[in-house]
Amino acid sequence: MTNQNKVWVEEIWCKIQKKLTRTSQEIGVAYPHVSTDGKFDDMMKSDICWWTNGFWPGIMWLMYVGTKEEKYKTTAENIEKELDKTLCSYEGLHHDVGFMWLTSAVASYRITGNKESKVRGEIAASFLASRYNIKGKYIRAWNGDNKGWAIIDCMMNIPILYWASEVQNDDRFKFIAMQHADTTMKNFIRPDGSVNHIVDFDHETGEFVNTFRGQGYELGSSWSRGQSWAIYGFILSYIHTQKQEYLDASKRVANYFITCIGGNYVPDCDFRAPSQPIIKDTTAGAIAACGLIEIANNVPEYEKKIYLDAAINILKSMEKEYCDWTTDEQAILTMGTKSYHDINGRNVPIIYGDYYFIEAILKLRGNNILFW
Repeated sequence: MTNQNKVWVEEIWCKIQKKLTRTSQEIGVAYPHVSTDGKFDDMMKSDICWWTNGFWPGIMWLMYVGTKEEKYKTTAENIEKELDKTLCSYEGLHHDVGFMWLTSAVASYRITGNKESKVRGEIAASFLASRYNIKGKYIRAWNGDNKGWAIIDCMMNIPILYWASEVQNDDRFKFIAMQHADTTMKNFIRPDGSVNHIVDFDHETGEFVNTFRGQGYELGSSWSRGQSWAIYGFILSYIHTQKQEYLDASKRVANYFITCIGGNYVPDCDFRAPSQPIIKDTTAGAIAACGLIEIANNVPEYEKKIYLDAAINILKSMEKEYCDWTTDEQAILTMGTKSYHDINGRNVPIIYGDYYFIEAILKLRGNNILFW
């Protein structure tokens, strides 16, 4: 990075510390999801199995890594214990157990060596592996009647399988993760580098059936957070396996993403949607920035600048336009969008936006604890 960018990163890190010193006390042991009127809701009171419930303890671990302040470690550990209720709620769990326990229990084990955290992570990994369809070579999404559905988001869940293989010295988890990644690479990534959100397979034969709109504007559109899940998910699969095709896939989607964001650098919710209304999704930008930084760390020297500059420009643009450093708002990153057609979920602060924004800043500071 240039000296100017290093100074900027440290300035933002100071702002993050100041903000989290306050909000960590206000929010405490909870599962924040969306902020309304300056305050996060608490999914602990409404849905203990909600897929975002691991991001607040993840933020606490990021803050502990960056500051070594015990208060963050204590809060993260207390939330992790609360998540045990979720771990026992078998019927409420689905493919997103990676999101929930990678940033809580697995983070705890990697940072502290807590053996109870290791067991929690292994249970979550075993549950995710059990959702593998051996005919289609994919991990099934959600529950209910959609037995053949797989989604691009799951590329960010399979790192818990890579982790389980590493800690157990047992490649069966890794094999499932790689086969899911191979199926995703073949069936989700389009020739131009854009990705589908949902693909339906015949759950009995494994054959491709159809694609679905998912959280984007329409069938065949380009939901930006789906692109960011692919960017980050495939580079993580490359890091864990060194399979060149995964790096190439991540770069192909990243190149498409960089082209679509243009000079503004803050992604729209869907890159193939009407120009009005303007619907941004800063969460897609933060996730993509994390993935772009990892790509930059894994390509030849003279290629790094493409991806690192894009990540920094995204973060700078979002911080300039859409970060709230005041005491009126608990969230940092505003203008997140859950899905294009969710009217109430448009242009709101969402907890995973803050998580990935903080993670990206820590990566740029050199604190790259690989929770994923």
